[in-house]
Amino acid sequence: MKLIKSFKALRPKKGKENDVIAPPYDVLNSAEAREMAKNKPFSFLHVSKPEIDLDHKIEFSNPKVYEKGAENLNNLIKNKVLIQDDEDCLYIYEIKLNEISQTGVGCIASVEAYQKNIIKKHEYTKPEKEDDRVENITKLKAQTGPVLLAYKNTDKISEAINKAKVQKPVYNVFAHDGSNHKIWVVNNKDQIEKMLSEINSMESLFIADGHHRSAAAARVKEKFSKKNLNHDGNENYNYFLAVAFPHSEMTILDYNRIIKGLNGQSINSLISNIEKNYFVKKHSEEFKPVTKNTFGMYIDKNWYELNAIKENINLTDPVKSLDVSILHDTIIEPLLGIYDERTDPRIDFVGGARGLKELENRVNNDNFDIAFALFPTPIEALIDVAEANKVMPPKSTWFEPKLLDGLLSHLIN
Repeated sequence: MKLIKSFKALRPKKGKENDVIAPPYDVLNSAEAREMAKNKPFSFLHVSKPEIDLDHKIEFSNPKVYEKGAENLNNLIKNKVLIQDDEDCLYIYEIKLNEISQTGVGCIASVEAYQKNIIKKHEYTKPEKEDDRVENITKLKAQTGPVLLAYKNTDKISEAINKAKVQKPVYNVFAHDGSNHKIWVVNNKDQIEKMLSEINSMESLFIADGHHRSAAAARVKEKFSKKNLNHDGNENYNYFLAVAFPHSEMTILDYNRIIKGLNGQSINSLISNIEKNYFVKKHSEEFKPVTKNTFGMYIDKNWYELNAIKENINLTDPVKSLDVSILHDTIIEPLLGIYDERTDPRIDFVGGARGLKELENRVNNDNFDIAFALFPTPIEALIDVAEANKVMPPKSTWFEPKLLDGLLSHLIN
């Protein structure tokens, strides 16, 4: 079974890329998107978050929002701000931030391989977020947010990518976070076949970021195929937009926790209970974990270092041995009374890019009582969980930097 294939991308006309690019739809709220798109009629936010063009009171899930998104996308195509390649291509996508770079292959990935768990997932999805992406893709008749895939490194793919990068990139843009994004169009059939052959010979690919987008693509495939009397499996809706990176180049940041309430305990009694499973040390300044099984805790304007007592934790199970699981199983559930981190309103999550000061700020000013700083989940742990056909706890990984919206889209009509 083919895991990926080349495709005819919908992308900015040369010279329009800086007018089009936008952060991913799910890293901004509507107010932030409205401000960022102000006086930018070609910003892709008009497609990915079209509620910004409607009355402020209209919810993002209102049918009018999806209709507006389709109208805005069609206008960008009609006005030739976005153009579609005439032939199937692959797209080399390089991201650089703070002198660290990662280079992957822009492609479309097989929904069937996803459904058969050959393209492996490691997270559950939330029904309301999945429903939103289904409506978005259905109305746009396009996939506009790439799924971030990982593959196990091979020298042959790296060599093929480097050969394709000898030419000048077609796009060289900077995102709002300072990250530099470059794209090369690969239309040489020999180079395309080389990369496809190498990746399609792999046992698996791994979804790093984009579980809702891939799950929604699978639902859209089922919907479209039922309506198509001549369905043969080769239609564009049988694939989803993706960029696949070598696993060793991917950067995962910490995904930290903030919690309201101490479940009826005093601070002293909570710390006393924590000491049953951790060595606890008070710090005079912020504490950021630098190794696995170590946590920072901020409470009552003080930082503590928590080192898990190895005899009390499971180090063999690929899920139970994750730091997010250890923290949940020893503190968050038994001591703080939060059983389901996906649904409990007392817990919130802060991406590591915001730093420890953001944890202090949320506890000091936003009615949260305690924060936990975690060591980032290694990419190898993600692969171990996926290969065991298991699922990580929610908010286990935060990938940075993010792929931009607007540079590559996939039409499925």
